[in-house]
Amino acid sequence: MESRFENILAQCGAPIAVITLNRPERRNALSTGMMADLISCFRSLGDNPEIRSVIVAASGPAFSAGHDLSELRGRGIADYRRIFDLCAELMTLIQEIPQPVIAEVAGIATAAGCQLVASCDLAIASSESKFATPGVRIGLFCSTPMVALTRAIGRKRALEMLVTGTPIDATTAADWGLVNRVVPADRLREESLTLARRIAEASSLTMAVGKQAFYAQIDLDQPKAYAYAKEVMSLNAMASDAQEGIGAFLEKRTPHWQGK
Repeated sequence: MESRFENILAQCGAPIAVITLNRPERRNALSTGMMADLISCFRSLGDNPEIRSVIVAASGPAFSAGHDLSELRGRGIADYRRIFDLCAELMTLIQEIPQPVIAEVAGIATAAGCQLVASCDLAIASSESKFATPGVRIGLFCSTPMVALTRAIGRKRALEMLVTGTPIDATTAADWGLVNRVVPADRLREESLTLARRIAEASSLTMAVGKQAFYAQIDLDQPKAYAYAKEVMSLNAMASDAQEGIGAFLEKRTPHWQGK
């Protein structure tokens, strides 16, 4: 099933959904319209139990050039706050929905486009892709991309990207932890689908519990993280899917998930 928005394409073939940024003539800039479309689409997917994993791709030669700069000229403070509120809502939502989200990156991902990659749970990049946060070069520091970037690659590396605006190549992005792996351009979709299918094999309940727990514990100190995680795991062990999975492993059979 394909759903058409104004700025994106959404193909939903359970258990995988593919969202394609579809403003190639604008290098897939994250306009307010595109961000609104993405938020609407992610909310719908998050409520769809048949979808187990999501791929975010892009049409044209660029993954995303960041915010639409034509929307950032001559506005008042309320307009700017609305734009960046929308961006923060989108990036937060990606990590809140129960399904893992994979960025499939071909071409350049800059500024908020780089933020989008960093916000996705996982990322596969083509060997030709590049990543940058060049806002400092035009007088607008990439402050909101900084939030996701710092959490993905750490302080020193993020700050180097932020204060210089210099692009990094795909190999460096993988080495720094911005993407999971780099593949030849002609294998990008194949690799993304392989990862998405592997994710989709697991219980949807278990995956949702695990994703939520991952982001909840990541910024806690170790004692608090363990206190939280052991309670999550105790409750998870009570779930029907956990008991089914343990039984299937012991009995050497394929588990039958019920999502509960």
